[in-house]
Amino acid sequence: MTLKKTLLIFLAAAGTKVSVAQQLDVRPDTSTTITGSKFQVNTNPFWDNWFIGAGAGAQMYYGDHDRQMKFSERLTPSFDFYVGKWFTPGIGVRAGVSGFKIKGATQDPNLSTGEKYDGKPWAGYGLYNQELNYFNVHGDVMFNLSNMIGGYNANRVYSISPYAGLGWMVTNNVSAQKEVSLNAGIFNSFRLSDRLDLTLDVRGTVTNDRFDGESNGRRQDGMVTTLVGLAYKFNKNTWEQPKTVVIKYNEEVLNKLRDQVSKLSEDNDALRQQLASSSMQTITDVKVEEKILAAPILVTFPIGKSTVSNDIRVNLGFFAKVIKSGSSTIVYKVTGYADKGTGTDKTNERLSKERAQAIYNVLVHEFDVNPSQLEVDHKGGVVNEYYNDPRLSRAVITIAK
Repeated sequence: MTLKKTLLIFLAAAGTKVSVAQQLDVRPDTSTTITGSKFQVNTNPFWDNWFIGAGAGAQMYYGDHDRQMKFSERLTPSFDFYVGKWFTPGIGVRAGVSGFKIKGATQDPNLSTGEKYDGKPWAGYGLYNQELNYFNVHGDVMFNLSNMIGGYNANRVYSISPYAGLGWMVTNNVSAQKEVSLNAGIFNSFRLSDRLDLTLDVRGTVTNDRFDGESNGRRQDGMVTTLVGLAYKFNKNTWEQPKTVVIKYNEEVLNKLRDQVSKLSEDNDALRQQLASSSMQTITDVKVEEKILAAPILVTFPIGKSTVSNDIRVNLGFFAKVIKSGSSTIVYKVTGYADKGTGTDKTNERLSKERAQAIYNVLVHEFDVNPSQLEVDHKGGVVNEYYNDPRLSRAVITIAK
């Protein structure tokens, strides 16, 4: 074979490879955002999801002689002011103060208003009207059953939240009592707007029998209160569901590229045979290297978490398939990150390392990627890597070196 013919064969092989590169532009095809379950949300900063409210209504006191009084005579106005915070869509706390006055009856004129109660006028039995000013400072733990059972929904019109807590109940009248109170009830809220709710609070309160100044063998005193009011939500008052950004490549283009590489491999064998029979000993081989790169992938995590969810595992499975179909000499770098805006430096250092290791473990132990093709690294806390969005900083990025 002449030198001219040999050079033509070599240039033809090089030209075929250049043509493939020109015809197949392998770039990311789509970027898909997958939203997590409605029962999963990202944790918000401490000063988000606060609310403040007030209510007014009626209450009925249960004391030592309430059975001797008429129902209407025991009803009094009641007011409540409170501030609270939801730590999750299902669990929150609030602190407040309620009260005004309560009415009852007593046998002790020193504990009364000085007016005799004439509802039971039989001989030897005397009751006096009693009226006590009081207030109850209370703290409650609240459970939003609507979100806990039905999943988080920012536009839900009605929510029901049972609660329970302790209080400090004080009256400044003649009895001047200070007692611990037990409070439990149901807090109903009706969404009026993004910031404002109409509320209906039905509460039961139990305290010591001596609160009204008398101890007549009753186990405890107490009251039932119904309040209608408004609650205002300030700062950020919604929750974001976790999202995973998946970068996909056009499978059709990748398949065409594989076919072209296969064809080049066949042409390479033919060229090798021709060169072997050539009298030109200086040109001995022509190699076409197959080098398929897996597209970079970004996986995000909720605040404080390094657990790999099932939907992320599915995408990692596709990613592993591409790695294994390419050259075994390609090394991919698995780098973990954390959001510098949340958590301490020490915590972010640990989280970024755990997240990178978690992705490495899934690729190696679940999808049989060769460990020699993976390099693990972590960067600790970083400031908004992409689109000024802190969620995209709680991530692991895997990319060819």
